[in-house]
Amino acid sequence: MIHLSHPDSSIALVELDVAPANVLALAERERLLQAFAAIEADPAVRAVVLTGRNGAFCTGDDLAEAMSRDVPAQTAAILNFLAMCDRVAACRVPVIAAIDGWCIGGGLELALAADIRLASDRASFACSAVRMGLTASAERLVKLVGESRAKPHLLTGAPFDAARALADGVVAEAHPAAGLLDAALDMARVIASRGPLAVAATKRVASGLTRTEAEIPALAASADHAEARAAFMGKRPTAFVGR
Repeated sequence: MIHLSHPDSSIALVELDVAPANVLALAERERLLQAFAAIEADPAVRAVVLTGRNGAFCTGDDLAEAMSRDVPAQTAAILNFLAMCDRVAACRVPVIAAIDGWCIGGGLELALAADIRLASDRASFACSAVRMGLTASAERLVKLVGESRAKPHLLTGAPFDAARALADGVVAEAHPAAGLLDAALDMARVIASRGPLAVAATKRVASGLTRTEAEIPALAASADHAEARAAFMGKRPTAFVGR
């Protein structure tokens, strides 16, 4: 199952719940995309936390299902998984991956599609595609941490822990498992409190989809920018409205 809830009106929480290790068969991928479609359709949502139940984040494709596919179907299924990750990456609001337990193969690709990654101290990562005769994560991981840090993970497929993920820049923060979700939700609340137009523009620029110079004219003319200036001068909280 894929659970979608709203801890606050401005925050969406998406939880993978496919025991025991949160594999994503084709049907579960469609449910995940439906959750993100609902988020896109809700203008009140300003940040997303993506996580997994069952002591795992995600372990990629359902290999039992994969065994029944012929080569064309398997090729299509792999490309489908990558397209799902692209859809998560394209979400209009920032996505925070809260990674607890296993995050391997396609699960790591999904985590890398998020804007921010937080890990628990018991998280375990692996770029395991090469162990399955495939390739995954090479584009996103190299873009994130650089070629010299990415290639040992990509080419060996060896597991690495949260401390290594933090040192290499794969994740932004590491927390005790019991506090991981709260830390992710706290960060989401901070993001949700900022100007939504500015956050969306910053995500686009940081993702390489546009340039700062292209975003500034509309932001400078926005009601949110005027409100932020007035709030600063009036020494009061800013009331962003998203226009």
